[in-house]
Amino acid sequence: MEELSGKIRNIADFPKKGILFRDITPLLQDAASFKKAINLLAEQSPEGIKLIVSVEARGFILGAALAYKLGVGFIPVRKPGKLPYETEKVKYELEYGEDVVEIHKDAIKRGDKVLVFDDLLATGGTARAICDLVEKLGGEIKGVFFLIELTPLKGREKIKEYNVFSLIKY
Repeated sequence: MEELSGKIRNIADFPKKGILFRDITPLLQDAASFKKAINLLAEQSPEGIKLIVSVEARGFILGAALAYKLGVGFIPVRKPGKLPYETEKVKYELEYGEDVVEIHKDAIKRGDKVLVFDDLLATGGTARAICDLVEKLGGEIKGVFFLIELTPLKGREKIKEYNVFSLIKY
């Protein structure tokens, strides 16, 4: 993991003062590192999943690549007003504020086995919101995966009832 964590750039005070942002852009720019990250995530993925549900924007990049690698469908979760069809939504707390996310009402069918994926686990608010949306639609969450976990923020506690996996931990 050192090889991959070495590709992640730290940016202080972004998006606001006091936040240390973990920029995955250098990892994505390096083809070998990007491929290795997706392959390692795929190796840990639960058997039998049908869908990967991921939130914009960086989650889309890795989540879609992981769905392709696993041969499963990809479902986007977006900010309000970005999805063209009927949606379900949930409001949640972020590390530095509040937000709302939406999913198409017909994206998941009752009993679909789902892997929730995001690039980063911080306080767990986004992951909890996505899990709530998936379950509201009847999906069965088989795992909640992340490229990066910021362990001091204890986000894992908000989703502890699930199989949680993080490739890189800080």
